[in-house]
Amino acid sequence: MLIVEELFLLMRRDDGKPASAMAQRGYGLAAAVITDLVLAERITLSDDKDPRMTVLVPGPAGHPALDAAMTRLEQRDGKKLSTLVTDGKLAVEQEVAIALAQVGVIGIEEKRALGLVPAKYPVVDPEPERRTREQLRLVLQGGTPRTEDATLLAILQGLGVVPKVLAEEKGTLGRRDLKRRIEEVSTEVKAGDAVAKAVAAMNTAMMTAAMVPVIAAGT
Repeated sequence: MLIVEELFLLMRRDDGKPASAMAQRGYGLAAAVITDLVLAERITLSDDKDPRMTVLVPGPAGHPALDAAMTRLEQRDGKKLSTLVTDGKLAVEQEVAIALAQVGVIGIEEKRALGLVPAKYPVVDPEPERRTREQLRLVLQGGTPRTEDATLLAILQGLGVVPKVLAEEKGTLGRRDLKRRIEEVSTEVKAGDAVAKAVAAMNTAMMTAAMVPVIAAGT
């Protein structure tokens, strides 16, 4: 599964409603789909502190979410990562839902009452999410992480929802130990230098973006 698909499932309850009502959920989806495209070598990120994105291979990528993201990224070639993470057109929630529905993982209940009642995506096949959660549980307990695991954990941490979304998977880890373990995971990932740097930059940009509305609300 794509990282953005795994994140979509983790961020929703089995009845299809969001596990968290936070507005920044879209930032996480944008960060996840951009990371998927970095791993697929469709785009790359510069080595700057706030990297710029460059499209390597334009055109469709063969998945509704990736295709939608590529269309937007081609329009924004050369833009800074911090800008892309907060781009609402990269929060490809509907496209992810369509892809997951096509393979029978979720159902789609369309918006009702002129959009006042949001769409729901109830789980039909719980196995894919179960596998993701089991993998994250093993990683949090000291197992070797994949790049995908590190990205998921960093995004959830940046959104401030790890204790809620991974309530069972975190086991006895308290907030401080959980944060420390997620920071460790980001250094344990076995990936090429370019991919590792890109993922680290992505996670930093996503966490910064998620913090800005919180800081603004407190001023």
